[in-house]
Amino acid sequence: MYNFLSSGAFVETFTIEPYSNGSLNGLTFAVKDNIDIAQYKTSYGSPSWQHKHKSAIYNALCVDQLLGAGATCLGKTVSDEFTYSLDGENFFFGTPINPKVPDRIPGGSSSGSAVAVACGLVDFAIGTDSAGSIRVPASLCGVYAMRPTMHRISEAGVLPFVPSSSTVGAFANDINVLGYVMQTLLKSESVVSQKIETIYLLEDAFNTSDAEVSDLIKDSINNLLVNIDADVVSITLSDILGEEATLDMLNVNALRPLQTFEFLNTVGNWIEHESPELSPFFAMKYETVRKFDRKSVSDSLRLCERYFRRMSSFLKKGDLVLFPTVPTVAPLKHSLGDMETALDFYDRTMSITSFSGIGRLPEISIPIANIDNAPVGLSVAAGFYQDEFLISSVKQLLCEVMMSPQTK
Repeated sequence: MYNFLSSGAFVETFTIEPYSNGSLNGLTFAVKDNIDIAQYKTSYGSPSWQHKHKSAIYNALCVDQLLGAGATCLGKTVSDEFTYSLDGENFFFGTPINPKVPDRIPGGSSSGSAVAVACGLVDFAIGTDSAGSIRVPASLCGVYAMRPTMHRISEAGVLPFVPSSSTVGAFANDINVLGYVMQTLLKSESVVSQKIETIYLLEDAFNTSDAEVSDLIKDSINNLLVNIDADVVSITLSDILGEEATLDMLNVNALRPLQTFEFLNTVGNWIEHESPELSPFFAMKYETVRKFDRKSVSDSLRLCERYFRRMSSFLKKGDLVLFPTVPTVAPLKHSLGDMETALDFYDRTMSITSFSGIGRLPEISIPIANIDNAPVGLSVAAGFYQDEFLISSVKQLLCEVMMSPQTK
């Protein structure tokens, strides 16, 4: 239905042929426009950034990995302004069309990459994720996506954002394609199947979600697990950390202050020096962010490290954690211009996405269900550095049922 132009997914299109043959032979891909491609400017979702910077000299390493494995690059995709958003509505470059529900947002900040895949324009796409920028659009657009363990994929040639939690990841319409892509980027020799021992249901995330989303995902999980020989345990964040804690605390007290500090040191310093044109909504957010007391980040850093160590200690090999990727279906376009609506969406969403952010965990979002055609994603996370186990486990879960998303 949508093409390269009408989808609104692309900043520019071109063809870069693969360097050699490999596991991705015959596949096409797109690249989020905060990732360098030689001889092209990287916009970072901002015309001012694009204008003030020269074309990239080299490809980002992750792009070279994909070209070297036999894939063909077809262009660069729209990103939210400075990737500092989860809604996918870019004031300058437009809002890529969510093909499943065109009146609703695609999610961001890797909006164009998710939409390019959802529209079937490419076989897979790469993006980046700090607070959900891959997982959120994957859920809202109804595609598969993976955020890997922190720093397992090279970020050479990726524009700096929040180094403590930013990572490269990928989208695909097919779990096997996603597996091949991630295996290439992770430099995995193979994905060895390992028995799933315990499946935890993170009740905090279900309770944070809309009741309709939570109930539908739990029904879908029951179908997924019907033939899986593993212990299924409902658990809370307090059980994992061994202390009273909520997902909101992970976001507000730990991850968000650290990410704000890092954003001010990367993008913020450039904005202060260059005084670029900013979109009205971004300018309003930035005015709030720039008041952040940078001295307070030490408390956040200590919390992040403590929570990371406790999560790493709790999650053993063979463990999976299941929860809704996003607490709601995609909001209507332009609805997040209302601050109260935006805060509800962002606070609840980032509370859930902060779980893997703090834990530096690999996470895959599965298009598990639909509510009035609006996609709903199920996230499956595994322990730190258990990326290959996560990929093989998700394939195993999906093989147990001839899965098409449940509808309500």
